[in-house]
Amino acid sequence: MVLNGIDSITNYRYLFEGKRVGLITAPTGLTKDFASTITILHENFNLAAMFSPEHGVRGDLDAGAVVDTYMDPFTNVPVYSLYRKDSKRLTKEMLNEVDIIVYDIQDVGVRYYTFIYTMLYALEDCANAGVEFVVLDRVNPLNGVTVEGNVLKPGFKSFVGNYELAVRYGLTAGEVATMANDQMNWNASLHVVRLEGWERSMSFPDTGLTWVHPSLGMPRYETALLYTGTCLFEGTNCSEGRGTTFPFEMIGAPFIQAQQLADEMNAKGIPGVLFRPVHFKPTSSKHSGELCGGVQIYITDLQVLRPLEVGVTLLFTIRDLCEQFSFLPPVKEGSRPFIDLLGGDNIYRTDNIQAKQLLEQFAAESKQFAEIKQQYHLYR
Repeated sequence: MVLNGIDSITNYRYLFEGKRVGLITAPTGLTKDFASTITILHENFNLAAMFSPEHGVRGDLDAGAVVDTYMDPFTNVPVYSLYRKDSKRLTKEMLNEVDIIVYDIQDVGVRYYTFIYTMLYALEDCANAGVEFVVLDRVNPLNGVTVEGNVLKPGFKSFVGNYELAVRYGLTAGEVATMANDQMNWNASLHVVRLEGWERSMSFPDTGLTWVHPSLGMPRYETALLYTGTCLFEGTNCSEGRGTTFPFEMIGAPFIQAQQLADEMNAKGIPGVLFRPVHFKPTSSKHSGELCGGVQIYITDLQVLRPLEVGVTLLFTIRDLCEQFSFLPPVKEGSRPFIDLLGGDNIYRTDNIQAKQLLEQFAAESKQFAEIKQQYHLYR
């Protein structure tokens, strides 16, 4: 069986003993037997503070909900927010409370997923303050080999893309931290508590581990895989399936003819997937309470599936079929449309661009990123 970093923590006691320990975690901070990282650090070391990302350290907050500072009722340890309205950074006052900060959150291996930036912000802040930083590494559920998509362009940074990663980057959190620490010249005192038994070619089903959803919108491994492509719909007026039992696996809108869309997509013969026409009413988020037509995406072959190809092709097919399709406007004046932030570029809104052309361009960027990332591999 594969072991995540927390499962091997007793071999790294020297890192924590005699120090005030800070912890950035979420409900996925668990051993293989579901013992909480919070409890383990609290009972074995001096857990002095916790730092809450999006969704809270115990996962009781919705996506986008602002986190306030509070006392954790189970440990009586203060929890400081890293998801505030004005900042997502560690402050000087927070850093004065600890000697070392530990990060333990399950990533999904996709650039849009915000936990990775919570880690990188904290790593940079610790570097500037001279505070040690530890990543309790976890598997990349999408494997550590496959790279998909374009690389984020510098002028398009946001909290859904704040580092020059490919969309699907094929690295563990510990490897991302190692790469950023080197490339950005942060020179942080970084320690990675490594995985045991994980090989780069492994996807999550190969690990023997139990899937614990990293957020409410990520209930299954298959969801995380398809999210690589279907998250792009968050930048459109189509439902990405939030408010249903299959977020990121069902895509639709009131103006879509379900059977027509399913027929169009199945006719394209995209490897590894089939599309079923569906009708659904989201209970929250876009088109809440409205009947939407659309498709549900079924994975038929994990080995050949390239989910970004699925998402991009589906997006442009809906664009071409439906006059009512549109990209959402910026959420505030002076900012970029959300599709640009997700895409790490404004290329999705380029006039007359087609999916095939876009994917060919992405393939070149993916290949280059795949070559660069190899020097930061911690596992074979």
